Amino acid sequence: MTDALSRLLAERDWLMADGATGTTLFNMGLGSGDAPEFWNADHPDRIRALYRGAVEAGSDIFLTNSFGGNAARLRLHNAQGRVGELNRLAAELGREIADAADRPVVVAGSVGPTGDIMEPMGPLSYARAVEIFHEQADALKAGGADLLWVETISATEEFRAAGEAARLAGMPWCGTMSFDTAGRTMMGVTSSGLADLVEKLPCPPLAFGANCGVGASDLLRTVLGFAASGSERPVIAKGNAGIPRYVDGHIHYDGTPELMADYAVLARDCGATIIGGCCGTTPEHLKAMRAALETRPRGARPSLDEITERLGGVSSASDGTGEGESPARAPRRRRRS
Repeated sequence: MTDALSRLLAERDWLMADGATGTTLFNMGLGSGDAPEFWNADHPDRIRALYRGAVEAGSDIFLTNSFGGNAARLRLHNAQGRVGELNRLAAELGREIADAADRPVVVAGSVGPTGDIMEPMGPLSYARAVEIFHEQADALKAGGADLLWVETISATEEFRAAGEAARLAGMPWCGTMSFDTAGRTMMGVTSSGLADLVEKLPCPPLAFGANCGVGASDLLRTVLGFAASGSERPVIAKGNAGIPRYVDGHIHYDGTPELMADYAVLARDCGATIIGGCCGTTPEHLKAMRAALETRPRGARPSLDEITERLGGVSSASDGTGEGESPARAPRRRRRS
């Protein structure tokens, strides 16, 4: 049987993903430094509310509360033995909400990085990374996730390891990297590098792209890079809701729903097929994004100048590839919250 995401991709020319897990849970009372995954067991109603908020705002895909649910990350909380339990619960709660929706909704099992550096620069071997991701993948599959959603990865070998784990688990998957260092990931991967990598994997992702990073303009510059590579694989854009500011003791993202609506349409016009938000993106942002995608006509692919005019400046002069560099633009915002 064709997987749930492929069925939707065959029917639609764009899909909307969800917003920020962490932002929403912090707003619900999650403490700084606490493991969000514990709430799958301790506060399941809050996790249901997280998922339901995305669905009611119009998301076709939502991610499970399992970003840090691998053994390496849970070890920081002395909970490496709870990988199976916490990931299974994350997916089961998601399955419950998706199955109650009045339209098809995809449950994407979130798989974040291990937090360790891969060999030879760090201690994490490829084989151990595959083992870590495979354990998490099996648990998400057991809980009913439709696919794995590997996100915020920086290193090619860790991306490969997650893809191999998906293959071993018999799960379709999507994968995104975070291009947060002058157009590259922390480990130096460029947009063209990722586009090339996914086509060489034994088990390529259904879709690939970028999430988190710096700001919406930077992320869309990366999406333009994917488009320039010539890849025909669906592209994911999951950008932050503006720029983080420290306000009254906590982090606040300055992107308004109106700005994120502009971002969503620009992402579609840049070539993204799956469009969502990352840090700071609330259901209010998602509702505005969905409305814009449904009502604004598709336009020509925008230039970087057109993107920055609408969303604000990029953070670096280069997109990381050494091509098409332009003078640095001072960050600016047309709208503020």
